[in-house]
Amino acid sequence: MTAQPILELSHAGKSYRSYSSIWPRAAGWITGRPTGFTDHWVLRDVTFSMPQGEAIGIVGRNGAGKSTLLKLVAGTSIPTSGSVAARGRVSAILELGMGFNPEFSGRDNAEHACGLLGYDAASIREILPTIREFADIGGYFHQPMRTYSSGMMMRVAFAVATAARPDLLIVDEALSVGDAAFQRKSLRRIEEFLSEGTSLLFVSHSADMVRAICGRAVWLDHGSVVEDGPAKDVTEAYERSLFSTMIPSKEPTGGTGSYFDDALVTTSMEQQYGNGDARIDEVRFVDQAGRPVNTVRGGESFALEFVVAFRAPCRDVHFGMMLKTVEGITVYGTNTDRSELANDFDAGQRIKVTFEMRNHLCHGLYFLNCAASVPGPSGRDYLHRRVDVAILNVLSRRTDDSVAGLADLEAKLSVQALELINQ
Repeated sequence: MTAQPILELSHAGKSYRSYSSIWPRAAGWITGRPTGFTDHWVLRDVTFSMPQGEAIGIVGRNGAGKSTLLKLVAGTSIPTSGSVAARGRVSAILELGMGFNPEFSGRDNAEHACGLLGYDAASIREILPTIREFADIGGYFHQPMRTYSSGMMMRVAFAVATAARPDLLIVDEALSVGDAAFQRKSLRRIEEFLSEGTSLLFVSHSADMVRAICGRAVWLDHGSVVEDGPAKDVTEAYERSLFSTMIPSKEPTGGTGSYFDDALVTTSMEQQYGNGDARIDEVRFVDQAGRPVNTVRGGESFALEFVVAFRAPCRDVHFGMMLKTVEGITVYGTNTDRSELANDFDAGQRIKVTFEMRNHLCHGLYFLNCAASVPGPSGRDYLHRRVDVAILNVLSRRTDDSVAGLADLEAKLSVQALELINQ
């Protein structure tokens, strides 16, 4: 006899009703026949099932309906159409701080959350020390949650949700908050649960993390399922769609070096912030001849240049740059902190900053951050920081697939014959 799926969604949909004004809404309350409204469908006709012990990653752009889907599964929202059936003990980490009272302590909130999960008073007393130990926030466990950082709040939420092994664990981007050590600690607990038969429904913007944890993925777009299948295939298809406007065009005929590809120019992803005392402009990569490029072959030297215009006197200014992968993994970063370059500048002054580099990156797309900063009360304060300001496309220097990863360490290979082993 085939076991029932731990989770079944059949043509599930969720819509939110918006009215043109308060009067049609009030009339609907009185007459029971609402008019003057528009239904906004966040999810529509979502159908899939989940066997016990499976890990499914949910991917999609912001606004695709991922968090709404998890709320339907967790039971904190009711489907407008279709059905959602989750079996066994369900534990969820949804929006950060959801269900927590900021005036209560971490302990009080943990007790309340455990009660909502179905624990009796004796079980709560028994499990609280485990929650406190795993959260590892020291005396803050007895302080009001309004004093917590987002990372501390996530620690308590994750500790509560995983204090006992659930049949179905729902995680919505929680692992993107907090320090790396706690993220790894949390992942180990998830891995232990999966090995013991827990099912996992996991939302993350990191395709690498989805591929590492989940065997299957569901891609949502505008509330509908685009693709459902092996995590590797689905996440790669999603990434191709996500970065389709950034796909490098064909290398110029006969070209063997660096060049500039207009297809890689975009401003839709960039974020900027700073105190405004300086501004970074004219950010570009250049080849050894000083020509603008954004496509560089492995092994070739290139440079990053940007101009900084100062609007106020600034002292002890440091400049930095960083390259990251599509998933946000830092592959290289450096700054002028330990250099003997000039670092005091006057209002109205303009300078050009140059970082010269030799390319040891493997084939792929990399995203550039650059910044100018000064000393501040808690480290360094940004005059101006530009995140994802440009894309660098790295072409492989090789004609085969003998190198994998992010960096080409140029390993020298040799095979040496040794003496035969006596039989």
